[in-house]
Amino acid sequence: MTTKQKPVEQGCDDANLTETPIPPCNIVIFGATGDLTHRKLMPALFSIDAIGVLPDTVRIVGFARREYTDESYRDEIKRSIQKFAPEIWAESAEHWDTFQHRIAFHRSDFDNPRGFQSLKERLEANDEKYGTAGNRLYYMATPPSQYIQLIHALRDCGLATRTEPGGPPHPFNRIIVEKPFGSDLDSAKALNNELKSVLDESQIYRIDHYLGKETVQNIFVFRFANAIFEPIWNHKYVDNIQITVAETVGVENRAGYFDHAGELRDMVQSHAMQLLTLVAMEPPVSMDATSIRDEKVKVLRGLRTLTGRELADSTVRGRYTAGYLDGQSVPGYHDEPGVAPDSRAETFVALRLSVDNWRWAGVPFYVRAGKRLPKRITEINIQFKNIPAILLAHMDHKGIEPNVLTIRIQPDEGITMRLGAKPPGPKMAVAPVDLDFTYGTSFGQRIRDAYERLLVDALIGDAALFTRDDEVEAEWAYITPILKAWECSPATDVFPYAAGTWGPDDSSALVGDVHPKRRWVER
Repeated sequence: MTTKQKPVEQGCDDANLTETPIPPCNIVIFGATGDLTHRKLMPALFSIDAIGVLPDTVRIVGFARREYTDESYRDEIKRSIQKFAPEIWAESAEHWDTFQHRIAFHRSDFDNPRGFQSLKERLEANDEKYGTAGNRLYYMATPPSQYIQLIHALRDCGLATRTEPGGPPHPFNRIIVEKPFGSDLDSAKALNNELKSVLDESQIYRIDHYLGKETVQNIFVFRFANAIFEPIWNHKYVDNIQITVAETVGVENRAGYFDHAGELRDMVQSHAMQLLTLVAMEPPVSMDATSIRDEKVKVLRGLRTLTGRELADSTVRGRYTAGYLDGQSVPGYHDEPGVAPDSRAETFVALRLSVDNWRWAGVPFYVRAGKRLPKRITEINIQFKNIPAILLAHMDHKGIEPNVLTIRIQPDEGITMRLGAKPPGPKMAVAPVDLDFTYGTSFGQRIRDAYERLLVDALIGDAALFTRDDEVEAEWAYITPILKAWECSPATDVFPYAAGTWGPDDSSALVGDVHPKRRWVER
């Protein structure tokens, strides 16, 4: 069967996704009626199909227990794309009739062996009818507690088999699992061991959607393709690095999960730590998955473990109380639906970290993440050292600020460089000015959702933007001692902060206690 696929030319819209043809494949989504599938996965697949990247030999099978037929499930997916991805729908509505015929619904409980056997028969029928060639990509859009049950069920019916890298050509079967990858070091190791008892590590794709964002990927190019930055990307010129992952939303409908997880597990262990590794890593020997992930693991293993007094001095926890956001009154965490009255979960975390290697010796890394903060923003701020004051000692020092390089992950993806310049007029003074680059204006095209890129990468077998087993375990090896120390600390160590503010006052002190002039970068 021939494939219908647009040629990829340099600079065209498709080139943002892949220059490698996507092979034939059955994509099976477990949790096909859940929030992730409706909000992200199906809109992403519809979008990449609409630009011609998916060949005819790709089919999508939704697996869940609800009472849907193929037709009613397709109608549900159509409504979801219209609701959650209106921009994509406006661009590509005429493509729906083509896309919907890729989709089928398979009804079964996860604990029903007959349901998996009939799934196998359905996929084999697709191989014959549509030329999907025996290739399988399984997406676990389910709670993590169901991952092991699902992988065992796939193994038992022969749908998941181990393939060794470098072996003879054969149909592939790959699995994508969503975070959280465990809740501490022991549970992460246990999950990895279970997954690898069925599949080879090369077949396991642990997804963190932050790594699919254009600006995150651009960190590689920005650092290593511009001669002016890499020479100063070290302790000689950098004063500190700040990573902020701020949300305006509260716990919303996730109280059942978040009340046991807290912000450190929910956002820092995954998103923030991944951003830290990309900023701090050494240049990889090549851009392949193994080389990139090797360097990221080295950073994680170089993090100085926090214990005793240093842990208390280098971490701050907070929990939002009632306040105002955008002029609207919002409740405190303990008044949110589903939150236990005696919950000790933190909704804000600030950390001071150290990477003990030559490049970053003495450079503090500050990480903060929180909910109900004044604005939704994820960014990395590299603050450079101050200039000597001798030459400009006679000037008005109010305008002399450190140079700051800001990498904005969301929203308005882009890069800003803050410099000092002389304002117009006779007075010799310095004022801060920003040099701005934004993707939307510079390249004149829509920034594709991270799931679009990551789904394509999984289909073509490129794991560079997915997390490896030792990477996950290295993250938890750093985070777990902090969690254990917090479990033994008084409940009063979780400081209140009003919704709509930037967290507890102690988070500012965390940045300024060693160097009084340091502060969180705000724009």
